[in-house]
Amino acid sequence: MLFKLSLRGLCLILLVSASLTSPSLSVENATPAEQPYSFANLVEPLLPAVVNISTTILIRGRGESDMPPLDAPFPKGSPLEDFFKEFYDQIQPEGPRNSSAVGSGFIIDAAGYIVTNNHLVADADQVIVTLNDNTELKAVLVGRDRRTDIAVLKVSTEKKLPFVQWGDSTKLRTGDRIIAIGNPFGLGGTVTTGIVSHLARNIGTHSRYGDLDYIQTDASINMGNSGGPMFDMTGKVVGVNTAIYSPTGASVGIGFAIPSEVAKKIVAQIRQFGRPKRGWLGVHIQPVTEDIAEGLGLKELKGALIGSVNKDGPAAKAKLQAGDVILKVGEKEVKEPRNLPQIVADIPDGTQVPVTVWRKGKIMSIPVKIGEYEETDETGVIPSPQGGKDLAKGVEIYGMTLQPLTEEVRQRFDITTDVQGVLVVDVASESPAAKKTIRRGDIIMEISQVEVTTPQQILDQFKNAEKENRKSALLLINRNGESRYVSIKIGPEEATQ
Repeated sequence: MLFKLSLRGLCLILLVSASLTSPSLSVENATPAEQPYSFANLVEPLLPAVVNISTTILIRGRGESDMPPLDAPFPKGSPLEDFFKEFYDQIQPEGPRNSSAVGSGFIIDAAGYIVTNNHLVADADQVIVTLNDNTELKAVLVGRDRRTDIAVLKVSTEKKLPFVQWGDSTKLRTGDRIIAIGNPFGLGGTVTTGIVSHLARNIGTHSRYGDLDYIQTDASINMGNSGGPMFDMTGKVVGVNTAIYSPTGASVGIGFAIPSEVAKKIVAQIRQFGRPKRGWLGVHIQPVTEDIAEGLGLKELKGALIGSVNKDGPAAKAKLQAGDVILKVGEKEVKEPRNLPQIVADIPDGTQVPVTVWRKGKIMSIPVKIGEYEETDETGVIPSPQGGKDLAKGVEIYGMTLQPLTEEVRQRFDITTDVQGVLVVDVASESPAAKKTIRRGDIIMEISQVEVTTPQQILDQFKNAEKENRKSALLLINRNGESRYVSIKIGPEEATQ
């Protein structure tokens, strides 16, 4: 027993001695295992540069707009319409009123430039920035980018503003520690910690955001954290917190941040030009699936398949075609479709680059002069047919009922003369066409990269594919003004379904 006590005492003496004689570890030279349990020294100088963002949106009150903010549940002219209007008048106050939103941001320049999320300030009539010492300043919008959800604000003050610096998000690894600071639920100055739980996460299918490679973290990010910074262990900004994945609206340990390597480029362009400047190729693309690769004779599942080419765009001027598979832009390989816009965006407009494509069994290099991407709300949508059953009976194959694009059909469904092909009048459920999401109203423009304008031509192309013992046929369809490729299984068994 005495031996145990003596050993314990010896251990305590050694620990105390080590703490008195060993030099303190700095954040910069500490290994992950040695880094301190307290983040206070790291956080303290960062907090003053993180700000709260509050926005005000003027909502028109009753009498200022003919349209209520909510859709009436009854059709116009219904006997219940008056009842709904009376109820709406009771809950809708007279005159304009304000709607507020809160979020976060961070100062990147002592001159008062602040980075935040676009979705916080996009429709704001007024933006107020609250500093760490509770000083409130009106902010002006320098510029914003809907595609990356980045916005830059500017405030003016005689105070010397603290600011933070950008870090290098390309050096992050899964498992690295990070710190998030923001304004969750309007509480302000809140610090949370966690790790990088995944890199290059694509959330385009889960949110309003585009095909970016986001940093995923388990640090608590809630409503109000949007626009706030994500710091690495050297106190540099490696991400802009922008979204969460949650069934409840609160943090469940999955948050996403825009990498600093993306954000700082956009911020620099906004500060210089008032808007982002991106390279533009002018194509609509889609993945190369196994069926599509087989139809094109492409052995590897890589690249981006051109579904359609924008008229008068850079690709059209360079003679790129629908059906081309883009394999490389310059020296950068396009491994999957979402790589293409990321690669092209970083190329200055006016730059000529070689674009390597797979076209009808051959690899070609085509010089393309990159243009500048400009956002537009115009979609050029062609209304889809809402009927079709009452048309004259058409040709049926692989579950599709086909009709030629006669003048009568064009007028009825408002199909412009520049669209050539064959109209899909109906699609049988559980058919090969239905399984590939071909819909009534689609227009088949090509089969196996051969243009078609009559149902008989489609039948002939299917028969040719069957004679060549192909397992699938590649269709180019036009839907609502946009073209894309679809590959459907063919053969005697499929045709009888």
